[in-house]
Amino acid sequence: MNISSIKNIVMSLFIVVALTSCNYGETLQSYFVANQEAPNFVSIDIPISFISVENIEFTDDQKEAYESIDKLNMLGYTLSGDNQEEYKTELTKVQTLLKDEKYQELFRGGNSTDGKVVVKYIGDDDSIDELIIFGNANNRGFAVIRVLGDNMKPSKIIQLGDVVGKMSSDETAVEDFMKFFQFQ
Repeated sequence: MNISSIKNIVMSLFIVVALTSCNYGETLQSYFVANQEAPNFVSIDIPISFISVENIEFTDDQKEAYESIDKLNMLGYTLSGDNQEEYKTELTKVQTLLKDEKYQELFRGGNSTDGKVVVKYIGDDDSIDELIIFGNANNRGFAVIRVLGDNMKPSKIIQLGDVVGKMSSDETAVEDFMKFFQFQ
């Protein structure tokens, strides 16, 4: 085997790897990036260390769950009287993205009058890398929260629901964003 043959093999392998690693479709992450500064959208990225938990008494499982989270990415679309059609288009885009088989459903709730929420994740039953909370309120808009971390355990992450209301942040934008999920 000569040097030219080896170069051709290496180049062919490089091209195959490059082509198979590309994702040609839109992903939830690319949707976030494309819309984070778009009109009618609000976007917040915060490291979990930004959220104050000094006054919270965690159980061991809750503490482990909290420490497995790295950051939160939040993207919301605000519905107004003049953007109904665009809202429907954007809502359909997110719903389509979340139908990807890589997202496993954890639970869903709500109703067709007030709005709906669905929680999905990427990973397996023992360890998840991304938790997605998607909610839409028919009179407000929709929001997607990506909870990113390492080896998050679903059974322990769910237990954080008991202390979420006790967490605080100095960032009023986060509080306003979270009010979106308070259905009336």
